[in-house]
Amino acid sequence: MSPRTVVPWLVAASVMPATIIQVVDTTIANVALPHMQGSLGASSDQVIWILTSYIVTAAIMTLPVGYMAQRFGRRSVLLWSVAGFTLTSMLCGQATSLNEMVMWRIFQGAFGASLAPLSQSILLDTFPKEKHASAMSIWGMGIMIGPILGPTLGGWLTDTYSWRYVFYINVPLGIASLVGIYWFVPKTETVVKRFDLIGFGLLAVAVGALQLLLDRGGHLLWFEALEIKVYAVMIGLALYLFAVHTFTSDQRFVSPELFRDRNYVTGVLFIFLVGIVLLATMALLPPFLQLWKGYPAVTTGLVLMPRGVGTMLGMMVVARLMRWVDPRLLIIIGMGVASITLGEMSRFTLQVSQQTLAISGFLQGLGLGLVFIPSTTLAYATLAPHLRDEGAALFSLSRNLGSSIGVSVIMALLTRNIWINQQELAARLTLESGVPTDLQNPSMLAALPGEVITAVTRQAAEIAYVNDFYLLMWVNLAAIPMVLLLRVPKHIRQAGVAAAKA
Repeated sequence: MSPRTVVPWLVAASVMPATIIQVVDTTIANVALPHMQGSLGASSDQVIWILTSYIVTAAIMTLPVGYMAQRFGRRSVLLWSVAGFTLTSMLCGQATSLNEMVMWRIFQGAFGASLAPLSQSILLDTFPKEKHASAMSIWGMGIMIGPILGPTLGGWLTDTYSWRYVFYINVPLGIASLVGIYWFVPKTETVVKRFDLIGFGLLAVAVGALQLLLDRGGHLLWFEALEIKVYAVMIGLALYLFAVHTFTSDQRFVSPELFRDRNYVTGVLFIFLVGIVLLATMALLPPFLQLWKGYPAVTTGLVLMPRGVGTMLGMMVVARLMRWVDPRLLIIIGMGVASITLGEMSRFTLQVSQQTLAISGFLQGLGLGLVFIPSTTLAYATLAPHLRDEGAALFSLSRNLGSSIGVSVIMALLTRNIWINQQELAARLTLESGVPTDLQNPSMLAALPGEVITAVTRQAAEIAYVNDFYLLMWVNLAAIPMVLLLRVPKHIRQAGVAAAKA
C-alpha cells in the first residue's frame, strides 16, 4: 500500500460514481432505443445490438479483472477503466451510424466491466473488517439503485434533451471519479504471473454465447431457431473443455481456492438467485404500467421511485442492525418481505391503484435492501484478501448472469402466456355474447369485434403478469434455505457483542 494516508470515506466517494454510471448504463439506454433507431437509421432488430453489444462485452471482460488487478495494480486498472469508459461514453453520444454506435458500445462495455468488482474489493480492503457492512451498504446502494434509476433517468434525458445525453451524463461523473481515484485510492502491489489464455477463451465463449442466447432467444422463438441451438452447443462444449482444462492444467484461470470457501460459494449462488428477482421484477413493471395501464413515462418513474427509496432505506438500516442481529436472520426477514410483496403483486389487476403499487414497491425494495448487504458481507467474510479481486469479479458476473437469465426467461414466459391466454379466453366466449365459439384456430381471434379483442388481450396480459410475479415469488422462497449454509465469522460476532455493550 502507498504510504499516503488513506481516508476510507474519500476512497468510497471516489470509486462509487464510476460504479453507478456503469450499472446505470446497463438499463439507461433501453427507453431511448426508439429515438436512436430513427436517428441512426436502424431497424427494430438491428437497434437491439446497442444493448446486446454492451452486455455481452461487459460479461466477458469481467472474467480477467482479477488477473489484471494483480498483474498491473488495482489502482492503475481502475484509472484506465474509468478513463476509457468516460471517453467511449462521449463517443457513443456522438455516433452517427449504427455500426459506429455498436463499436463504441463494445469498447464501453470492455472498459466498464472492471468498475463494479474493483470498487467492491477496494472498499473491502480500505475499510476495517468491523466496518465491512457499512462499506457494502455504500457499494450496494450504487449497484441496486442503478437498474431502478436507469430507465427513469434515461426517459427524462431523452424527452427533455436528446438520446445523446443518455451517454453524455457519464462524462462529468467519470471525470470526477477519475480525479478522486488518482488522489485518494492507494496503490497495491503487483504480482507477475502467466495469463491462462486457453481458460479465459473457453469461459469467454461460454459466457458470450449464453448472453447472446438470452438476448436473441426472445426474438427468434428460442430453440426453434438454428442460431439459438448453435449458442447452446457452444455453451455446453466450452464449459466441458474449460472443466477438463481446469482439472488437467497447472495454469488455471480461476483459483480453486475460491471454491473451497463455503461462504463465498454460497454467496455467489445466492446472489445469482437474488439477481433474477431484482431485475426481472423491474423488467416487468414498466411495460405493465405503460402499455397496459396507460401511464406516461414520467408517471411510471414516479410510481417506481418508492422501490428505490425502500432499497436505500433498507441498506442504511441493515448496516446498523448487523451490529446486534445475526446477519442470516436479517437476510431471511428481507427475503420473506420480498416474497410477501411478490405474492401481493401476483394478485394485481389492471385496476390496481398507484397507492398499492407504491406501497408494494417500497416494501419490496426494503426487503431487498435488507438482503443485499448481509449476504455480500458474509460472502467475503472468510475469503482470503489476495482472492478478493478475483472473487469480486466472479461475484459480479454471477449477479449479472442471474439478472440476464431472469429477464430473458420472465419476458419470454410473459409473451408466450399472453398469446396462450388470448386463445383460451377467446375460445370460452359464448354464443350469447354474439361471437363464435369455434376459435381454436388462432386466426379466428382477428375476426372478433375490436372491443372484444381489446378486452380479451387486456385480460390475457393481466393473467400473464400475475403468473410471472407468482413464479418470481417461488424463486425467492427457494433461495431462503441457502442462507442456512452461511457461517457468521468470529470477527462479525465480536463486533456485534462490542456494539451491544457500547
